[in-house]
Amino acid sequence: MNRKTRVIVVDDSALVRSLLAEIINRQPDMECIGTANDPLVAREMIRELNPDVITLDIEMPKMDGIDFLGRIMRLRPMPVLMISTLTERGAEITMRALELGAVDFVSKPRVGVANGLSQLSTEIVDKIRIAASAHVHRMVKPAATATDTGTAATARPAFSSATLLGKLSTEKLIAIGASTGGTEAIKEVLTNMPADAPAIVITQHMPPGFTTSFAARLDSLCQITVKEASNGERLLPGHAYIAPGGKQFAISRSGANYVAVVDEQAPPVNRHKPSVEVLFKSVAQFAGRNATGVMLTGMGADGAAAMREMKDAGSYNYVQDEASCIVFGMPREAIAHGAADEVLPLTQIAPALLTKLRASPDVRHRI
Repeated sequence: MNRKTRVIVVDDSALVRSLLAEIINRQPDMECIGTANDPLVAREMIRELNPDVITLDIEMPKMDGIDFLGRIMRLRPMPVLMISTLTERGAEITMRALELGAVDFVSKPRVGVANGLSQLSTEIVDKIRIAASAHVHRMVKPAATATDTGTAATARPAFSSATLLGKLSTEKLIAIGASTGGTEAIKEVLTNMPADAPAIVITQHMPPGFTTSFAARLDSLCQITVKEASNGERLLPGHAYIAPGGKQFAISRSGANYVAVVDEQAPPVNRHKPSVEVLFKSVAQFAGRNATGVMLTGMGADGAAAMREMKDAGSYNYVQDEASCIVFGMPREAIAHGAADEVLPLTQIAPALLTKLRASPDVRHRI
């Protein structure tokens, strides 16, 4: 019989600790081996019990969850699932937690906690299972952010003119799909994109309320402009468009231009809304050989079949390799579907993509 996943719950609410412990202990493949009401108690419990996964609240006494997470990931990296309240500030802090190395997060309801957590029980245990199998890497130092440096402008990296692509055909399009671990993987790719990159469309599995903060954080760090996609807007070079949480995102054509299609009424696909499958299918249809596909870390198979459709339509596709993935589910499925042209470590994807774009016959002489 396989060993159960051992979980420690860290939350300052006695009710939440009790509810989460009950949800975990109902599962045949996991057990709550301890609960802590603050990080200092949790620190000793981790040393003694060596859990497989920690669930961690953000706002707690003595030390907040973000500071505690930073220490864990520097000193004793392990899978951490954040349990955070969905507020504007909470969304920004959750983005920071993912940046520091948390595997994923669950949005804790602000009211009706008992019923809310009960309704979220499937999501919670699914994400604990994913976290238990995740590849967690030691964090060497905290990542710089716009908040840390004081202004968004100072957070932007310096680029030399050598990184620019020159005048690139507006026909070119880059499509990126990701899920668990994808926020940092997407950041790695986008921060290496020059200001004149082709339009980039992105689906990252994320609930409503978080994609606004995600786009804003990326925008503060990148040379390109990063924003949430809006229905009907023209997709411009030098811009990246994030699928809004809770809505399906696709592309279409209006004359010579690509335009965003954002649909709140469309159903989930592969249980996801937004779904990588929806975006990639539309890219296969409307961009074809002018597209470049990128599949990054994530659980499940969303987007794999559609990425093969992109390849069959003439796109060139990059897939993140297993060693650099937090979770190798979506990339593995893309490879299994024959959708990958190249399988690369995360840090090599942007350089390879730029090299290929520079070699494109559509790149005009530099301006």
